[in-house]
Amino acid sequence: MSLLKSAHGGNTREAAALLGIPPEQLLDFSANINPLGMPASLKRALIDNLDRAERYPDVDYAHLHATLAEQHHVSASWILAGNGETESIFTLVDGLKPRHAMIVIPGFAEYRRALQWGECAIHEFALREEDGWQLTGEILDALTPELDCLFLCTPNNPTGLLPEHHLLQEIARRCKQLGIALILDEAFIDFIAGEQGFIPLLQENPHIWVLRSLTKFYAIPGLRLGYLVNSNEQAVAHLRSRQMPWSINAFAALAGEMILHDSVYQQATWEWLAHEGNRFDQQLQNLPGLTVYPGRANYRLLRCERPGLDLQKSLLEQHVLIRSCANYPGLDARYYRVAVRGAEENNRLLVALRYALSGTTLAD
Repeated sequence: MSLLKSAHGGNTREAAALLGIPPEQLLDFSANINPLGMPASLKRALIDNLDRAERYPDVDYAHLHATLAEQHHVSASWILAGNGETESIFTLVDGLKPRHAMIVIPGFAEYRRALQWGECAIHEFALREEDGWQLTGEILDALTPELDCLFLCTPNNPTGLLPEHHLLQEIARRCKQLGIALILDEAFIDFIAGEQGFIPLLQENPHIWVLRSLTKFYAIPGLRLGYLVNSNEQAVAHLRSRQMPWSINAFAALAGEMILHDSVYQQATWEWLAHEGNRFDQQLQNLPGLTVYPGRANYRLLRCERPGLDLQKSLLEQHVLIRSCANYPGLDARYYRVAVRGAEENNRLLVALRYALSGTTLAD
């Protein structure tokens, strides 16, 4: 069972309180944020535009939507931005009002929470350890006319795995045949170099909604910015009419208007993950008592093979915070998720893991 009450990573305040230390003294591997930090160009822009706080943002966020549309080569009428991707999830569920929805477990907790707000029966499709937690074709048989919508996280959180492209195409076709709204959460897809996701295919698939986040890749979780994309303009307009006005603050809107053009930052991120991600994987796999699942995003799913060891607690005592996956349906207390960070930080985690798995502490 997780030590922390929060259903998400990044809760350094609660974790630090358990130790009686300031949150700044914790090394946080529980939140999957780009370790390169906010783009320098955005930092300068925020400082240079502090006066934006003195006036209301454009209630339609026309410039932001136009920029997102330009990035994806679609109409701005296909896009609705929100206060983080989580708001987009709740906005979408509120608009679709599904009565029967399927979620894949283990998966992001907010799909279930959003669906529970309405009178919706939730059906689960369980990934299996024997399949390496990878989505398989068995989900096709689980899709029935009873369902109104299907949530898929691509890549999945917490496994970091991306479904095979041909399987995703088959799922899309099956959903179209059965009238199921397919909701693809691509919050972490930007970390996979060269992966465009499903947005280029939306023209012929109005039953598919794509969710995107800018907070993870561009390291701006405190600003909160995400968006949804769908080729049915009337459906998007319906959601826009139900969205709370001014849900995006002026600085988050400014971020979305400019960071997508920062190709230097994007390339640096892909190079970091390709190099450091591979090195980190190799080092993790060399640790006895640990099973590592090879995710493609900026985080890794781990299984602790030491009976009775609370790995989160042991690392927290060394001022390192990792994400317990005990509260993910389909997983148990043996499973943990760690972010991929910079080399120096990753090395600190590796040292802490060695001590924890060997049954000693740094004080020993």
